[in-house]
Amino acid sequence: MVKLKTERIPLPPKLGQPAQRALASAGINTLEDCCRFRETELAKLHGVGPNALTKIKAAMAEHGLYFN
Repeated sequence: MVKLKTERIPLPPKLGQPAQRALASAGINTLEDCCRFRETELAKLHGVGPNALTKIKAAMAEHGLYFN
């Protein structure tokens, strides 16, 4: 029997509030959720700027996750 991974990796803790609100309104609450999107799609969200994208990309790479 294969054990499925149920733990979800949270978004980086130091994201600004505007980025957190924009991601939450798009249904993105974990790093795994980010994998459903392209980087350019997240960049278009109002509140998600270059600084937030850098933090998200670094956290995703640390866990072996990548944008779609």
